[in-house]
Order: sequence, then structure tokens, then C-alpha cells
Amino acid sequence: MRVSILLAWFLLVPAGAFAQATIAGVVRDSSGAVLPGATVEAASPALIEKLRTAVTDGTGQYRIEDLRPGSYSVTFSLQGFNSVRREGIELTGSFTATVNAELKVGSLAETITVTGETPIVDVQSTKRELTLNNDVLKAIPTVRSYNAVVILVPGVVTNLNDTVTGTTTTQFPIHGGRNNEGRLTIDGLNIGTPVGGNQPPGYVADVGNAQEVTFTTSGGLGESETAGS
Repeated sequence: MRVSILLAWFLLVPAGAFAQATIAGVVRDSSGAVLPGATVEAASPALIEKLRTAVTDGTGQYRIEDLRPGSYSVTFSLQGFNSVRREGIELTGSFTATVNAELKVGSLAETITVTGETPIVDVQSTKRELTLNNDVLKAIPTVRSYNAVVILVPGVVTNLNDTVTGTTTTQFPIHGGRNNEGRLTIDGLNIGTPVGGNQPPGYVADVGNAQEVTFTTSGGLGESETAGS
């Protein structure tokens, strides 16, 4: 389970947290020319189907969306070229990891494994977010509820900054935003209460057992019904 707190929905919240992570990039040959029609496979134990596939378009670009948090390996292949595998790509929140590949002419039986650092800068989005994994959630000396973790984000002021152990509705504006512009989603599903302007309801999300909690603080997408301040 992934809990997303669009606490800063007030600041650009437009919906980035409604999406899962993405792997995208460009496939080229050794001369720098783009390679349309290359097969790109993203594999991870985090996926129910274990493997997600895409094909590069006419500009050599590909995009694999709606990827769950976890560690991924990406394999690039095209007839007449060596296959290339990139391993150890860690995805969190709605981060877009840019993974490019260069294929060299060779046998299909050969696979080149590339190791390197996981991309840490999302160059395809202006969204800003903070992700807490389950280990951090369990280590924080506070109750396991969304109202207890939103105060960890700089700029957030809630109407309940003390310890709250029961069912409660918490408003969490950021940087001067409106009180009711915060949004709470579970696995991408908005669980806001309509009578409260779609703000978080009196519902206790199972934060303590969530794989991760993601705070989107700015630069969300246009699907959100709330605006920035």
C-alpha cells in the first residue's frame, strides 16, 4: 500500500501524487542516431506481472508508466544490436527516472550489463516531493497516522499539531495555502470527503504498514482540482 499526501496541493498540487513512478528515456546507436522500434523491458519483483514492456517511437523515445515503488532492471534490445541491461534503478513516489541506452551492432546472444547510480533528479517534471519508506515510518517516534507525519514537511502547519491517536480530520496547508486544499490518496485513490471540500476525511490510513508515504509539495499535474497560492 502506498499513501500519498498531497499536502502541498495547495502549492501546485495538481495531481502528481495520483500517478506512480515512471521510467523514460531515449535509445540510440553508437553514432548517436535514434533507434525506433527498440524493445524496452522493465522488470521488478514489485510488479504483479513482474515485467512491463514498451517500444521506442519514431524519435527513439520510450516511457513506461504506473510503476510501483521498488528496484528495477531495464533491458533494451533491437534486432541486429547487442542487448543492454541497466540494473539497480530505485523508484519511489511518482519520480520519473531517465534511463537512456546506447546499443551497438552485434549478436542478439550478447547482453551488456551497465551498472551505475540510480537517477536522483527528475528532469522530466517540475514536481517536488518527499518520500518516506516503511523503515523511516517505523523509526519515527510518533503515532502512525497521516496527521502525525504531515508535520515532518517544512512549511506545513496543521490544525492538530499535538498527538492524535483516534479518528480525526486534519487540515495541512503549506506555505500559506488554503486549509482545505490538502489531499490524501491511498494507492492513487483520493479518499477526500466531498462535504469538506474534498479535504482528508475522518479516516485513519494505515500509515504504519504502508510501503511508502509520499508528500507532493509543489509542481503537481493539471488533473488536480486545487490550485497554487
